[in-house]
Amino acid sequence: MKKVFFSLAIAAMFSFVACGPSAEELKKQHEADSIATAQVEQARLDSIAAIEKVKADSIAAVVAKAKEDSIAAAEAGKKGKKK
Repeated sequence: MKKVFFSLAIAAMFSFVACGPSAEELKKQHEADSIATAQVEQARLDSIAAIEKVKADSIAAVVAKAKEDSIAAAEAGKKGKKK
């Protein structure tokens, strides 16, 4: 009985191995995974670029506002001294 059970277990293991994906299926899956990875990486790079653009725009806006405030303060100081 042990030999019969052992033989059936071995046959079951071989049948599971035989049902696995073929080399062509593995290649196609690898290509699909590579494409998906590349798309995720591109999306990540696009997100980083968008964040950098927003950051640069914010810095430019702060610098422009500081210049305007500085000019306004200087003009206000000149007007105050003339009186």
